[in-house]
Parts: sequence; structure tokens; C-alpha cells
Amino acid sequence: MIRHIVLLALTDDHDAEELATIMDQLAALSAHLPGFTGFEHGPNRDLERKSQQYPYGFVGTFSDQAALEFYANDAQHSALGARLVAMCKGGGDGIMVIDLEVEDR
Repeated sequence: MIRHIVLLALTDDHDAEELATIMDQLAALSAHLPGFTGFEHGPNRDLERKSQQYPYGFVGTFSDQAALEFYANDAQHSALGARLVAMCKGGGDGIMVIDLEVEDR
């Protein structure tokens, strides 16, 4: 299983309603794409004070690498990603992605 973790360095003037819409649409993809088994998002509380530059993030769960690659190449995902890039400081440089391979328990 792959946990696709995305942290967003949002601009100070980002549109919160637009962000919520994008998150809803990404979550909806999990109902349509094979192997995309879960989606969660929310504000980064940064309790250890190590990631303050990323105030928001999301986690997608995928059955395997093939499912994540299918998602990555999906046209709707790409369009939503472009909207997120426009909301982040430095564009794409304002997005951190971590893909963790974890055991399915």
C-alpha cells in the first residue's frame, strides 16, 4: 500500500473556498479511480514545530504503485494539481510530496 502525502505551502491570500472545492474533487476521485482507496485532508497543526511552512495537506491511500501512477496520470488529477500549484508559494516548489510504502494491516 502507498500513502501519498502532500503538504502545501499556501500563499497568504489563497482562496479557502477554492481549496475546499479542490479537496472535495480530489476526494471524489477515490470513488472513480481503481486502487485509490482513501483520501483525507486538513490543516497541519505542526505540533513539533517542524513544518510551519506547510499549513495544509492531504493523504491519498493507494493499493499499490500502479494505482498511484494511474492517479498521477489522470487528467482530472492533473487539472486539480495545476490549481493547487497556483495557490502555493513558489508554485510547484511550494508542494512537498512523500510516498510511503506501508504494510496493509
